[in-house]
Amino acid sequence: MILKIFTKTLIIASLGATILTGNSFIAPESESFGNNFTAPDNHPSSFHITNFYSEKEEFKNIEKQVSRFMKREHMVGASVAVAKDGKLVYAKGFGYADRENEILVEPYHLFRIASVSKLVTAVGIFKLIEEGKLSLDRHVFGPDGILNDSVYLHYRDKKVENITVLNLLNHSGGWTTRWGDPMFMPTVVARKLHKPLPVNQQDIIQFVLSKRLHFKPGTMSYYSNFGFMVLGEVISKVSGMPYEKYIQTHVLYPQGIFDMKIGGSYLKDRNEYEVKYYEPEVTYYVEDYSGSGEMVLRSYGGNDMKTLGAAGGWVASSTDLLKLLLAIDEMPSVKDALSRESIEQMVTPVSPGMSPLGWRRVNKYGWFRTGTLAGTSALMVRKSDGLEYVVLFNTGNWKGPKLATDIFRMMERGTRGVKEWPDYDLFELDRMWASKKHRPQIIF
Repeated sequence: MILKIFTKTLIIASLGATILTGNSFIAPESESFGNNFTAPDNHPSSFHITNFYSEKEEFKNIEKQVSRFMKREHMVGASVAVAKDGKLVYAKGFGYADRENEILVEPYHLFRIASVSKLVTAVGIFKLIEEGKLSLDRHVFGPDGILNDSVYLHYRDKKVENITVLNLLNHSGGWTTRWGDPMFMPTVVARKLHKPLPVNQQDIIQFVLSKRLHFKPGTMSYYSNFGFMVLGEVISKVSGMPYEKYIQTHVLYPQGIFDMKIGGSYLKDRNEYEVKYYEPEVTYYVEDYSGSGEMVLRSYGGNDMKTLGAAGGWVASSTDLLKLLLAIDEMPSVKDALSRESIEQMVTPVSPGMSPLGWRRVNKYGWFRTGTLAGTSALMVRKSDGLEYVVLFNTGNWKGPKLATDIFRMMERGTRGVKEWPDYDLFELDRMWASKKHRPQIIF
């Protein structure tokens, strides 16, 4: 017991000694910023922690499993963050954030999180619902719909007027990928609309509305990237703010999450602390989404990250995503950012066979949110035994979405080898500083 107390004290003291040398910013995580909050010009940073604090003997099995997995799947870099009973107990980077410059991954490095962005968007929708500005049964299209701008009123199928916010959240809006995924076919969209590349969200919506629905809204779930892009437009219209700004100021900043943002599409757009992305050795080139005529890698110029936005465009660190997860997990250890009712609605399908809201799967093993995009894979897991984790990779894989199952099995093997989880919380100093109103600082 004495050794445990000493270890916990030593870690917190070490954190303080290290972090106090960094910059300090105004913006405590415990405050509510309201509608008009704007981050100061010297933009605050999320809580940053290095690999040093998780280099402990009890985690050797996790590290063994992750290292073995990376070697087998040819992954360049990874980031893993684990919480037990609401406490951040492990945060570690593996491999390279930038292989060419030999920069190793640290827990604060940013990764594209692909479809994990859908969970972020769903939280934003429920924030608007709790603010009394939106409801799940609001219609999205048509003269009385949320998106009733004139450009959206020329639809081919009158059934689009029946599409609700709920239908978009649980992938029951009426679209399939029978003609391809409209989020990844900009040339087709531009040709149909007789417009030059690049296309934007408005163009893609007009393109989809010019076609018939594939099934009656609300009758089945069929995974739709397009539906979540539309939800981003709904958030923007209802809040009166750009989608990204609303999510940052109403969902992320109040949780002390300041590094998350919509990522860029090219290497030159890479954010500070963002990793580089790598594809399988045998890959192929595609046309640049912007219409430059160049053939590019899918991870750098093949996809428009800004347009993907609400469906798959965010970048985040594993520790920031874990902090968000702890705020929507319905566990008693950390105060949730949403009401119990909202969280229950998100994880409870409206009927058998329908998708949960924002989450990818909810079953006896836990709550799961996966993400796959060229050059990246992501997994968020919340288990009923109090174990929660985030795993991010900066390398593509031909297994696609199926890779998430392998990542889950890897983490199950790794975490089972931890006989006793530490009782300290690596977020503790962050919260302690944020609670001191006379010294409102964010740990950097």
